[in-house]
Amino acid sequence: MSQILHAYPLLLRGAWITVQLTVYSAVVALVLAMVFGVTGAVGGRVARAIARVYVEFFRGSATLVLMFWLFYALPLVGFRFQPMVAGVIALSLNYGAYGAEVVRGAVRAVPTAQYEATVALNMPTYQRIRRVILPQAVALMLPPFGNLLIELLKATAVVSLISIADLTFRAQQLRAATGQTAWAFAAVLVLYFVMAQILQLLVRYLERRTARMLGRRPPRKAVAAVPVVTGTGAAQ
Repeated sequence: MSQILHAYPLLLRGAWITVQLTVYSAVVALVLAMVFGVTGAVGGRVARAIARVYVEFFRGSATLVLMFWLFYALPLVGFRFQPMVAGVIALSLNYGAYGAEVVRGAVRAVPTAQYEATVALNMPTYQRIRRVILPQAVALMLPPFGNLLIELLKATAVVSLISIADLTFRAQQLRAATGQTAWAFAAVLVLYFVMAQILQLLVRYLERRTARMLGRRPPRKAVAAVPVVTGTGAAQ
């Protein structure tokens, strides 16, 4: 146990690599999800077909196999990626496909009357989506996006198989050096849990903020200003 505690700086360095992988992959996956999700919801027939091919292919592909293909197979035909780049691309393509379905469902869940109102106002298609449809759809996207973000964090563990010194890779090093398998992976389990909880808190904060911006939840000051009515009807 003492050896594990002394090795915490090593694990924290691995955790920092895991955080970087999660952030880079989440940003790229979000861009892919928004592009293909919106296209799949409101695009033309050809655009929707392209979005569907992307979603079905990468959603049905294993992240580990895709990462191995990028890192080990592509160099055989002249394309070589750094381990970090290969890991980010594989994770982004896979989770971007899942995110695209979340975006598509959220956009289509916006009431039809909202879209009809933008047509009646003669708004261009780009403005309809950016100013009316997407702001309302974002509130619907955030809860499933929070789940996907946590799943992405946990999925980064596979990058240890292409020699990226992430948290799981450091745990393997620690286990080999100390022989304390249980304590080594218990420490990693705690670190993954803490990072997941931080992400969950961040997503819930964004949910509350988005709900207030859309007027679905009153500001805290407004709630505090509402008088409390007793059983006799007198305000306190």
